Amino acid sequence: MKPQFLAIGVIAFLATRFELAADQWPQFRGPRGDGSSDARGLPLTWSETNHIKWKTPIHGRAWSSPVIWDRQVWLTTATEDGLQLFAICIDRDTGNAVHDLKLFDVARQTDIRKYNTYASPTPVIEPGRLYVTFGAAATACLDTKTGGVLWARRDLECNHYRGPGSSPILFEDLLIMNFDGSDHHFVIALNKETGKTAWRKERSIDYKDLDANGKPQTEGDLRKAFSTPHVATLEGTPMLLSQGAKAAYGYDPRTGTELWRVEERTSHSAAGRPLVGHGLVFLTTGFSKGELLAIRPGRNGEVIDARGDAVSDANTRLAIAWKSRRNVPRKPSLILSGDLLFGVEDDGGMASCYEAKTGAEVWRERLGGNYTASPLLAAGRIYCLSEEGKAVVIEAGRAFRKVAENSLADGCKASPAVSGNALFVRTFTHLYRIEE
Repeated sequence: MKPQFLAIGVIAFLATRFELAADQWPQFRGPRGDGSSDARGLPLTWSETNHIKWKTPIHGRAWSSPVIWDRQVWLTTATEDGLQLFAICIDRDTGNAVHDLKLFDVARQTDIRKYNTYASPTPVIEPGRLYVTFGAAATACLDTKTGGVLWARRDLECNHYRGPGSSPILFEDLLIMNFDGSDHHFVIALNKETGKTAWRKERSIDYKDLDANGKPQTEGDLRKAFSTPHVATLEGTPMLLSQGAKAAYGYDPRTGTELWRVEERTSHSAAGRPLVGHGLVFLTTGFSKGELLAIRPGRNGEVIDARGDAVSDANTRLAIAWKSRRNVPRKPSLILSGDLLFGVEDDGGMASCYEAKTGAEVWRERLGGNYTASPLLAAGRIYCLSEEGKAVVIEAGRAFRKVAENSLADGCKASPAVSGNALFVRTFTHLYRIEE
């Protein structure tokens, strides 16, 4: 074969592989778990009558985000009372339902707050298998072709108190999940083939049954967290980053061994997924006196508090590189684009841009609205979807610039997904495919 034809063949092969990869959105916040997409042609404008390829009603009440593999779009849902739990598969191209599976009946309703649902955790998908969790109520692995349950676990005890929120992730042959309730606080890894426990690690922080003012704490808020774990390679080693109530942890993802811990006792109910870049771990600490922390990961056994004071020894490498308390998101996760870090505050939609390495504020502007969904980054633009149905698109740059503002009939708390050049948006009542 002549060199020029060989080169063309290689380019075509790589383009096909890229196209296939761009079709998949396997977990909460996408292929890299950071809310970024390589898509170049996502729509900038839409409405109920413009750029909607299909719109499919989804029964029940749930905030889980869609995940996508090839032509299948999966999401979970539940009845409003949480007594029936479902998984739904929608055909990516047509919007038709492929599976609508009632997976579990729940014997007793548990307490939940109106801002949450019984099916808020987002599934994770890989070829042939979907992994769903509803927290302590049930975790299961499904055959994506038949919809059959391959294994299930209903023995993991945790009082979620305000309802479940942490999504599962896959690492090698493990399905890893956070459980942070009012009574139990642990990270667990299940063998993804069998569902059996590979390891379980209890949170090491002492909650001391005290609230932020030192008073006895009988309720569960100050022990609770909703955050999804994340595995990143730091200095050539995979590290499981997991945020519980009042502390963030680094673990060995293969064994559950705790490597380091950063204590943060002034806030609770952390919900964002940790983000990694420039050798730092970025996270938000949740409600009450929430902070945005940039953490420099440490060595084994190191522990500090969020003020940066060493607890273990004066030579500790673990450190708070910088922090911010101004307009910090409580529920939406952060976005990193190059040297810039972005966040959108829940109430009022104040968007902020920081120098990722130093924490210096670049700009701060109000988008308006209320935000639970995590933003999406694609082609240098950030998509922010509100609870009121508004979607603001801004440039991921050093100067604030609003590119577009769109609206749908309902708002959303689920984060958007991407496949090809299409946005998949779950509102309170429907799943949309939005595409130019």
